[in-house]
Amino acid sequence: MFVRLGGNNLIHGKLKMSKSTFVRIRMDRDLKEQAEHALSELGITPTHAVTMLYKYLAHQREWPVELKVPNAVTHQTFAETDKGIGLIQANNIQDMFDKLGI
Repeated sequence: MFVRLGGNNLIHGKLKMSKSTFVRIRMDRDLKEQAEHALSELGITPTHAVTMLYKYLAHQREWPVELKVPNAVTHQTFAETDKGIGLIQANNIQDMFDKLGI
C-alpha cells in the first residue's frame, strides 16, 4: 500500500498542499482490505485517512484515541487466558450472562 501525503507550500499567501511526499507501510493483507472496505463505506480514501491522521497528530500533538499500556493484572489475565485458565464457554448471549451471573 502506498499513501501520498502533501507537503505545505505557500502560493500567493494561501496554503497549498502539494502531493510530493510518500509514506510506505507494510501491513497484513486482510487488515488492509477490511480497513479499506470500512473507509470506502465512509467515503474516505486510504490517502485521505492517513492525511487526516497526520494532520491530527501535527495539530494536536497527541494520538486520536487513548492508548494505555496494560497493567500487571491485565498481563496476568492475558497469560492465564492464553493457557485456557479462567475462560467461560457459552452457547449464546443468555447462556453467557447466566454463567457470569449478570
